[in-house]
Amino acid sequence: MQTATKHISRLAFLSFLSQTLTYILAYWTSNLPLFDASPNVISTSKWFKPILRWDVFHFAHIADKGYVYEHEWAFFPGSPFFLRLFNSSDILLAVAMIFIACDTTAVLYRLSLNHFGSPNLAFLAALLSLLPSSPATLRLASSTEPFFTYLSYRGMLYCAHSNWLLATICFTLASSFRSNGILLSGYILWGLLIQPFLASSKPPTHISAYVKSIIYSAMIFSPFIYHQTTGYMAFCAGNAIQSWCSKSLPFIYSHVQSKYWNSGFLRYWTLEQLPNFIIAAPPFLVILAYSAHILTSKEVLSSSMTPHAIHACVMCCMLLFNSHVQIVLRLAPSMPLVYWAAAWLIIDHPKAGKWWVGWSVVWGTHVCVTLERIPSTCVV
Repeated sequence: MQTATKHISRLAFLSFLSQTLTYILAYWTSNLPLFDASPNVISTSKWFKPILRWDVFHFAHIADKGYVYEHEWAFFPGSPFFLRLFNSSDILLAVAMIFIACDTTAVLYRLSLNHFGSPNLAFLAALLSLLPSSPATLRLASSTEPFFTYLSYRGMLYCAHSNWLLATICFTLASSFRSNGILLSGYILWGLLIQPFLASSKPPTHISAYVKSIIYSAMIFSPFIYHQTTGYMAFCAGNAIQSWCSKSLPFIYSHVQSKYWNSGFLRYWTLEQLPNFIIAAPPFLVILAYSAHILTSKEVLSSSMTPHAIHACVMCCMLLFNSHVQIVLRLAPSMPLVYWAAAWLIIDHPKAGKWWVGWSVVWGTHVCVTLERIPSTCVV
């Protein structure tokens, strides 16, 4: 217990240093020529200028005016709702609250300790999480990543303690920030139905397990369904009905992703996008390698890591074949398995582990420094 307390205290201090360094790097480069002029559209303090980039600009507009433009329906209402709680003079306070409330290092430490039972291994994984592939979005901006990552981790921790209701609440809130939050329902189904079946080779006999699975999964899907329903009512209930309204699944989210971001099955698989595949390769390789290590082990059916490996594989397949692949740089931190994989490399494959740490430092610094001049990525 004393070891865990010391580790968490050290992680809190190191996390604060990481957040501070991220901001300093972003602010230091804020006077360089901008690729995106959107920070000049909204009047705000010079201290907030480095933070107001790309998706955050859209969130701020939705928070102020609602969903005015069609392409804005690609963004889920979680972040705009949060920003709506604060007026323009309180934005720095909002960002500070994100830093404090959505620090994932302590949650990751406890989750890792639960799975591995080793304080040192849990501490190593949490330390590695201080080197995310997209530090600016995870630790700096009022975007979806801080909320989604924290709520995902917290829900996974509740699942580890079989507290399915609190886990569902966290996953439901996470789904209000990103569409792929619906995949988190897999942890509920695994814990209530699949794991008991694997343990006894018989389906659960209590009807309550099935009822809870249905209700909890519906709760996690509810933000997605609500967003699609309100979009349908906005564009398909009047006289000027859009073409996508007649589809068998009239989802406005799929429509705007396809129309404005050219997302779709294998659409990104072109020669012009090869550099983005190269950029995204490190996290893909690490995640898939460790997932394969887990799923091909003899303990796969009883391992508490199995649902994490399945979730990571499904997420990677979605990003590889149906989205902009570089999104993995922003979404990888929301999967604790990426840091468990990094710890696995350091312990079992030291050369590869050193390579991963080196890449994380170089790429993370590059992202912070070039935050002002790089284009936005698909929101998925």
